[in-house]
Amino acid sequence: MRAMAYDEFGGTEVLSLTSQQYPKVGPGEVLVRVRCAAVNPVDWKIMSGGLRGLMDTVFPVVPGWDVAGVVEQVGLDTPEYVPGDEVIAYARKDYVHGGTFAEFVTVPVRCLARKPVALTWEQSAGLPLAGLTAYQSLTRLNVGFGDTVLVHGAAGGVGSLGVQIARILGARVIGTASASNHDWLRSLGVEPVVYGEGLEERVHALAPEGVSVVTDFVGGMLASTRAILAPGGRHGSITDPTVLAAGGHWMWVRPNAADLTALAAFADARQLTVPVSMIFPLKELADAFKASMGGRTRGKIIIRV
Repeated sequence: MRAMAYDEFGGTEVLSLTSQQYPKVGPGEVLVRVRCAAVNPVDWKIMSGGLRGLMDTVFPVVPGWDVAGVVEQVGLDTPEYVPGDEVIAYARKDYVHGGTFAEFVTVPVRCLARKPVALTWEQSAGLPLAGLTAYQSLTRLNVGFGDTVLVHGAAGGVGSLGVQIARILGARVIGTASASNHDWLRSLGVEPVVYGEGLEERVHALAPEGVSVVTDFVGGMLASTRAILAPGGRHGSITDPTVLAAGGHWMWVRPNAADLTALAAFADARQLTVPVSMIFPLKELADAFKASMGGRTRGKIIIRV
């Protein structure tokens, strides 16, 4: 099968289009024919060797953890799915090796959910990792009716889903973004503010008593978070472990079929959409990684296989 892979840690120069053996389907797994896969910063951070202390790596590595596709084959003891089912997954496994930037990928059932009918293949591929990151961050912070939530990085891949999910959970949402994204955020029901110097004053102009929840999807925002947070408020970050010492939550997303099914239901209820900023063919994965490294995209970068 065709797959993008690398044999050593490095930059985008280590990626190449390769021919790999078809994955073996183990018990409790399905083989998915990939329609689309999404790029996430963790993909190129793993490729650079930046996370080698967290997970074992077996070369050659096919990167990628997000997938939307069709079940090709089921393993033993897998009654939940049959060939032909359309599925999505945050297909993280216990070690880094066989990922989703390929024609086929094996996925544990614990990671799978059915594809939302309301979303395209491209949008569906962008939902799992970013959507689960946002959903699990907000639910662990007990976001609900009566909360005012400040989202750092509201227009990014995770933030653009997080602001929508916070609204679904019943919160008022304020989101930081560049001015060029403000009209779009308003269309999602978000009150946008420009990030950078003076952020605290701009947020307090909208919420004079402070906000009850802050979630940081960009990193390095602890000082601003503490200045904006109301007494007794909750806060968390997906990138900055120093929040732990300040009473916050540091969150690492977990594959969870039930959570992913809930997100798919939000999409099918027309409450949640997935913004797609760029689409690349499989062979141009290096260019897609470079676009992700730039950090200026609105929504998700997708690989069409």
